[in-house]
Amino acid sequence: MKKLYLIRHGLSLNNSLGLFSGHTETPLIDEGKKQAKQAGLYLKNHHINIDCIVSSPLQRTIETAKIIAHEINFNDKDIIINNLLIERNYGSFEGKPYVPHLEHPDIESIESLQKRADQVLKFLKNLKADNILLVTHGAIGRALQVSLHPDLKFHETQKLLNSRLIQIL
Repeated sequence: MKKLYLIRHGLSLNNSLGLFSGHTETPLIDEGKKQAKQAGLYLKNHHINIDCIVSSPLQRTIETAKIIAHEINFNDKDIIINNLLIERNYGSFEGKPYVPHLEHPDIESIESLQKRADQVLKFLKNLKADNILLVTHGAIGRALQVSLHPDLKFHETQKLLNSRLIQIL
């Protein structure tokens, strides 16, 4: 049986400033790099053997994935980049102050996120790996949790994702 581990990227510059990031590239800050290292050490110290790492295409997730890969002796050239794991598109709100639960026609809908999450899960089912680490973002991470646990509501998953590394299957 496959086990999926989900981690949100480490703290980025926009996160630290309380700004929407979405598809905008924003670098990890030192604290975010430390968080990624801690996640890798957690996997290593708890003997969680990751067969495959799949990352969003944004640099903050790729850097997080590479830091974790280094800690667990996983070849970072084997990290799979999957565009479906990209963060929610916040449209004209990107770079503006974060507002929780904001819904607006200019923002990618939760329904669209859920469709992407379902596509990600179909992709993962076809991977020849048993222990998969997904390195992604807050909103798509919550959508993945809802796809796997339909009894959850999208906005109820925030607390789970704040724990940084969670097993979702």
